[in-house]
Order: sequence, then C-alpha cells, then structure tokens
Amino acid sequence: MTLNVLGVGSSMRRDSFSTETLKIILNKANKNGGDTRLLNLYSNPLPMYTADYNEKLSAIKHAVELVNWADAIILATPDYHGSMAGSLKNFLDYFWAEFAGKTFGYLCSSHEKGLTVMDQMRTAIRQCYGWSLPYGISINSTQDFNTDREIINAQLLSRLESFARDLVVYGNLINNQFKKDLSSTIQNSYAVHYRE
Repeated sequence: MTLNVLGVGSSMRRDSFSTETLKIILNKANKNGGDTRLLNLYSNPLPMYTADYNEKLSAIKHAVELVNWADAIILATPDYHGSMAGSLKNFLDYFWAEFAGKTFGYLCSSHEKGLTVMDQMRTAIRQCYGWSLPYGISINSTQDFNTDREIINAQLLSRLESFARDLVVYGNLINNQFKKDLSSTIQNSYAVHYRE
C-alpha cells in the first residue's frame, strides 16, 4: 500500500537549505514507495492562527487538504534560538486530531545540531497522538553543502536514505494498524477516541 507523505517546509528564506533537503527526502521517499507532496510555508503562508479562523481562506484550505491526505508528515525547520520557526509552530496550531495515527519525521537546519528544536517538534506531535521516528536529520549548510548547494557529506546522504526508507516502512505499519483500530470494535486502543 502506498504511503502518502507530506513534507512541510517552514523556512521563510527563498533559498532555504532545510526546504531543499526536504525535497531530496521526499524524492527518496517516493523511490521507497511513497506518494509525496510538499507544503512550502514560504510560498503558501498561513495567517496567524486564531480560534475563529476562516477555513475557506485558500492557504488554510490547501494546508488542511494536504494534512488530511497525508499518512506521514516530515516537518522541516531552521533552528531559531533553539526552537522551531514561528511559521511551523503556527502551522501546528491549526491541527490536533488530524495528526493522530500518523508518523512524523523531523529535519532541522542548524549550526548546533538542532536537538532542542527536534525535541520541541516531537513534544508537539506527541500531544496530538502522532508517532515520531526515533531519530531526526540535522543539516549544517556550511559543512554539508558545497558552493553549488550540493550535499558533500557522505554520512548525511546515507542518513537521508535511511530516513526516507524508515519513514515509509514504519509509517505504513503504524498507519495501517491505526486504520484497522479505527474500523474495529476493540476498546483498548487510543484509536477509540478518533472513531466517528
């Protein structure tokens, strides 16, 4: 079964290394049997979340459609003061139940490895009953890329391959089980709370 994988790029730079690397991962996920799409918050910015937001606004409607379509999601962000980009936190604020049963992977562009950033993304997703890969991807634009913006770090390339493969494989396992639990009558699964 094909896994629908959404990549969310949150950098507000036109030539973002995190969004560029996200595109590479999506391409590799596609080669591992995923169907991939990109939501670039630079070109599709969301208005600041409020409790009475207008679902009919095109940017919000597009984001909602993509999140509902996705079985797995990759969140990509630059490291801003040890935290995720405001645009990504704003994106996350629009959703809750929509993340349940989906597998998430994390990518951070950082000169400090982005560990606190990825921990914060995991915390947000855990609160929404999403699943997280046990590792993330950290990139450093000055060390991992040459002047032509090509990845020169062989270890990073290998990690991107594993990340894309693991997201599709484990994402399928988790998503399929969640869907089975949703359509079953079992009562000892957290999926009970998401049945219609």
